[in-house]
Amino acid sequence: MTRTNLRIDPDRLWATIMETAQFGGTPKGGVCRLALSEEDRQVRDWFVAAVRKAGLEVAIDDMGSIYATRPGRDPSRATIAFGSHLDTQPTGGKFDGILGVLAGLEVMRRLDDAGIETEAPLCLVNWTNEEGARFAPGMVASAVYAGVVNKQWALDRTDRDGIRFGDALRTIGYVGPETAGARRFGAMVELHIEQGPVLEAEGKTIGIVAGAKGAIWADCRVIGVDSHAGSTPMPMRRDALTAFAEFALAVEEIARNEGPDGVGTIGVAEAFPASRNTIPAEVRFTLDIRHPELDGLGRMDEAVTVAADRIAAARNVTFEIDRFWRKDPITFDPALGAEISRAAEELGFPARPITSGAAHDAVLTASVVPSAMIFVPCKDGISHNEAESATKDDCAAGADVLLRTVLALAG
Repeated sequence: MTRTNLRIDPDRLWATIMETAQFGGTPKGGVCRLALSEEDRQVRDWFVAAVRKAGLEVAIDDMGSIYATRPGRDPSRATIAFGSHLDTQPTGGKFDGILGVLAGLEVMRRLDDAGIETEAPLCLVNWTNEEGARFAPGMVASAVYAGVVNKQWALDRTDRDGIRFGDALRTIGYVGPETAGARRFGAMVELHIEQGPVLEAEGKTIGIVAGAKGAIWADCRVIGVDSHAGSTPMPMRRDALTAFAEFALAVEEIARNEGPDGVGTIGVAEAFPASRNTIPAEVRFTLDIRHPELDGLGRMDEAVTVAADRIAAARNVTFEIDRFWRKDPITFDPALGAEISRAAEELGFPARPITSGAAHDAVLTASVVPSAMIFVPCKDGISHNEAESATKDDCAAGADVLLRTVLALAG
């Protein structure tokens, strides 16, 4: 078999996707596998066993990221890395993240089947806590790898129950001896579902990701005064919840004004003291704003401050906005993008350039390693949802493009 006509085994890839969906599987057919949970430990154990069975060398770093390496003929050459993540949202699907990991495993298996030895070593990576659903921000392990955030700061992140990231990592037994960021790669390629509707709507099989939107994450509070719901006149109230409601609508308007590229989301909101006959004194909430252009992200950020100040003055409340995470828009390595485009063309898959609205581990590694992404369609663009769906053929097509790209890079 020649390199030119080498393809992955679509049945084997699909079987592994369905097999791993049992770890944290939900009654609605989705997956709940939060980072560093028992379900995450289970799928990690499965992954480590699978890559060892494939003859790969396993290493784990002190952020819990797993590296499975296949040696090359020339160990002096820079390793070519590919992979994604195994954790999910609370109501996640079978494909977000794990497709990139399992397609990478299939690439390794297929090379063994064909007896192909690459010049450069290959490394399949599972990055810890990409989603950020339990420990915010997301992509924290790849951020530590890239030197974007301090390791101790990352290990000290807590979930809503006050559990530290570092303690949870130790509990599931995945604190490795390797220092995060110690190893370096010649390239990093990530395969992922699009998580948007463009490819499906245009009948394209492959998205060649040119770059990703910038994002700002914040933890926020509105502070008012709790008082009796029946005896406090409306003009005298300092209602944190109604102030929050006005702010939430302002965020929507800010994003619409920057549309269609700008987006804004409040994913979590909690009112206190949470009594039905007490005016809320405090609302704690999250804020996520994104834009593909640096100036646009700055305009949105400034508009958020203006809206908070205006509402605070009008309603006699206080806003606190802790912007604990910012990632500016990035452009992926054009040479890697050209290799992906060439692979898609050789394989006969219709493709187009695309910008990622979501952040991914490759977005973080791009600051220190030439990085690129491959997208495949997902039904109706739905993701972070138990209804998330991708076809067997599209998953296989993405894995074939990944295989062809890896071979071109590794020699």
